[in-house]
Amino acid sequence: MPGPLPLTGTYPAAAPPDPASLPPRRILAIWLRDLAMDRWRLSQELGLGEGADASPLALVAESARGVRITAANAAGLAAGANPGTALADARTLCPALATAPSDPAGDLAFLEKLALWAQRWGPWSALDAPDGLIVDVTGVAHLFGGEEALLADVRAALARRHLAARLAIAPTAGAAWALAHYGPDGTVLLPQDNAVQRLAQLPVAALRLDDDVLLVLRRLGLKRLGDLSGVARDALARRFRNRRAPAANPLIRMDQLLGMVPEPTLPVIEQHAPLVQRRLLEPIRHRDLLDRVVADLAEDMARVLEGRGLGARRLELGMWKVDGEVLVRRLELAAPSRDSGHISGLFGRHLDHIDAGFGIEMVRLRSMWSENVALSQGDIEAAAEGHGTSLAAFIDRLVARLGARAVRRPVLRASHVPERVQAWVGALEPDKSSQEAFEFHHRPLKLLDNAERIAVLYASPDGLPRRFRWRGEVHEVARAEGPERISPEWWRERGSVRLRDYYRIEDGQGRRYWIYRDGIAGDGRGGDAVGRPPDWFLQGLWG
Repeated sequence: MPGPLPLTGTYPAAAPPDPASLPPRRILAIWLRDLAMDRWRLSQELGLGEGADASPLALVAESARGVRITAANAAGLAAGANPGTALADARTLCPALATAPSDPAGDLAFLEKLALWAQRWGPWSALDAPDGLIVDVTGVAHLFGGEEALLADVRAALARRHLAARLAIAPTAGAAWALAHYGPDGTVLLPQDNAVQRLAQLPVAALRLDDDVLLVLRRLGLKRLGDLSGVARDALARRFRNRRAPAANPLIRMDQLLGMVPEPTLPVIEQHAPLVQRRLLEPIRHRDLLDRVVADLAEDMARVLEGRGLGARRLELGMWKVDGEVLVRRLELAAPSRDSGHISGLFGRHLDHIDAGFGIEMVRLRSMWSENVALSQGDIEAAAEGHGTSLAAFIDRLVARLGARAVRRPVLRASHVPERVQAWVGALEPDKSSQEAFEFHHRPLKLLDNAERIAVLYASPDGLPRRFRWRGEVHEVARAEGPERISPEWWRERGSVRLRDYYRIEDGQGRRYWIYRDGIAGDGRGGDAVGRPPDWFLQGLWG
């Protein structure tokens, strides 16, 4: 009998598992074929064919080619309101067609929540945007009584949520997607089945190819997956040799479909918002006790955020009363923070009019929006606090006292037109400012809110200004530099907008101005072709 293993020494590495001993991979594809309309019905609390859904209705969105239909109910489809059709053309066929705005961002957020919910059937799930899910159900079908019973459970769960779906299970994600979209609903492709034969009658669109590639295949007479097997692989490789993306190369998609080439998928991972709470032994009714609980929760939240390397930007405080009412107070910060004193102090300003009733029995604090914050040394932070309040904390206090709409800040915009370079936004809005407009051109320190018209004397239509009158005073130009020509922003402007020539000038008293000539004689813009002279404006002052 061998003795015990020594406490020291080298141990043999564990042998990798034999691939033959692993269960065959099984992938569930869920196609929510009417997701946009189903979600609209849920938002209106309507059943299928009830209320407004009984009449022709379509969801529409703006596009480069006008208003287009993105989805329609059964009555709308029967009336000719097909997705992708222009709304004007659909109204010609069905004048009574009602419309509602589509919400693709909301549909995607809804789909992400469904992906997390679908993990009840497998260890991980992935998005198949815009209207599908992929779930790995390898080794879990026996928990439901087999794959047929698993599909029945998925269908029943989706029906309870009023979602229409087509389902399929196959060894690969590509095969499951193809069967869910173009095969019989509820198809199960077993590992021992001949996948080539089972999928041969599906259209080439089942390969998830781009529209231009599908058009090429149809022109070549390759309309079904079985047609591709009759073409030499080298011929297809030469025809699509410059297409590296899977959606542009039918060979790559076929290999993924049959499991010859791996298809990477990005699983959806739930991110839990930092949350702390206190269940009180006895309900509290007094403000000082509530402030103490909020301060304790702020300290707990600070420890949780520090452990994750995060700082809170938006916080939600919920207070559960004895009678079942829930009081909610929300707070947004100008910069990510985990300073418990700062957070509790800001919440204190939102608790002045709290009606505790018969008492509050539970308080919960959640960070709804968090950002990464680098770890720092506590003694340095303490030394910084001794020199005064930080700008972010000062903004938070102003917002808490005056309201979010009363505190605004200037930001820079990427525009070469001077009056569009700066804009005012809320103090708590994300910083999306740009320095592009200031990289190559020198601008005055002060710009007038509105450029003021001036009278200018110049030697020639394209010459430098010699004298100008502004606010009733005549200024002799001692020095002038320019012009700097700025063209109109054609993607924003409508109609005929004139060119601008900017000049930096200095008068006899040493005062410097920034003026521009609006329009150039004879350039054909803004009516110059009919003899309209250029206009002059003063827009900025140099310090």
